[in-house]
Amino acid sequence: MHHFHLKNGSLQVEGLSVSSLAQKHGTPLYIYSQTTLENHFDRLDQALAPLDHVICFATKSNCNLSVLRTFAKKGSGFDVTSAGELYRVLKAGADPQKISFVGVGKTEAEIAYGLKSNVYTFIVESEPELHQINAIAKKLKKRAPIAFRVNPNVDAKTHAKITTGTYANKFGIAFEEIEPLYARASKLSNIEIRGVQMHIGSQITDVKPFVLAVKKMIPLVQTLKSKYGIQFFDIGGGMGIIYKEALASGTPQWWKKNKKVLHPALYAKELLPLLKPLGLRIVVEPGRYMVGNAGILIAETLYIKKTGKKNFVIVDTAMTELIRPTLYESYHEIVPVNKITGKEISSDVVGPVCESGDYFAKDRMLAPYKKGDLMALMSAGAYGFVMASNYNARPRPAEILVKGKKAIVARKRETIQDLLRGEV
Repeated sequence: MHHFHLKNGSLQVEGLSVSSLAQKHGTPLYIYSQTTLENHFDRLDQALAPLDHVICFATKSNCNLSVLRTFAKKGSGFDVTSAGELYRVLKAGADPQKISFVGVGKTEAEIAYGLKSNVYTFIVESEPELHQINAIAKKLKKRAPIAFRVNPNVDAKTHAKITTGTYANKFGIAFEEIEPLYARASKLSNIEIRGVQMHIGSQITDVKPFVLAVKKMIPLVQTLKSKYGIQFFDIGGGMGIIYKEALASGTPQWWKKNKKVLHPALYAKELLPLLKPLGLRIVVEPGRYMVGNAGILIAETLYIKKTGKKNFVIVDTAMTELIRPTLYESYHEIVPVNKITGKEISSDVVGPVCESGDYFAKDRMLAPYKKGDLMALMSAGAYGFVMASNYNARPRPAEILVKGKKAIVARKRETIQDLLRGEV
């Protein structure tokens, strides 16, 4: 579910016209629906209500302060991967005791910052990291709360660049090695064993890999609870979203009509019977599910270029604003902001950056765009702005947050003068 819809052929976000926002704030432009953010949190929270649970939003998917603040006010926790993300969520009002500090390469400074901030847990991904955390905690006269990330060696059958749960990936500790490692950790003076974690990947649209991984973990979790009194089992994130037919998925209860959609109720139905008997706090780390379909990116058509073999729609928006198609060969639905009449034509939508990989769609049947027409790249709320860059010396776009008929500038558009900040 999301709150983008067509009204008389014009794209709306909640109670506002997308076209009016683009006219006021310019393009490229990110627009987020706050009601969608809140509803996605509520649906997952309600689905997991029978469990003692904490939702830790995966900050890496979207770290805009207004987005983070929206979740913090709902009582969300946060999964952070760096000191910068930790700083952001604390500024947004996060409860430190709902913060999980993850990542395979935490620096000494980041570990110290996490300890001083009193985070709920560090997710440890190697034995050298464990000893580093112990040494820093000793220096600071603290006990560091930790949980090891277990690699269950379960292939979620998703894109190679977002698979994390097999032994071919850099993440986690091999399942067979984990019990001896917990035993060694229990002997370290400045370590507090608090839980165990797993995460098998991203954009998973079938509940079966989650079930398989949890079932594999349960005997280990029970052993760790018995031996070390762990408090929580973190089952990671990874719930996928709809990218194709994204606009249709905003219609009321559309997901109920599409049996292939993985939604919170189905996720909970399959996992609750496995998790509830454990008697532990269950932590989940959704990112894409929470924000993916809550955001769109607006582009303006600059030129139409015909080569005899191709129809190129050249827009003012590039891989610098949304790199997912270039990096992951990902699909984003493209919707006219205002109704365009005429027969659809096979088109490539490309940006102005000097790279052949700078595109949003290839050989896609689209409306006959002309100069000045606006288009919306749907499902751009996750891994969109956070991965934006200044390549080709392009200022990053503004971000707008809409609630009902009110819009705020959640981030100002960068200027070309901003690009020189810090340089000599």
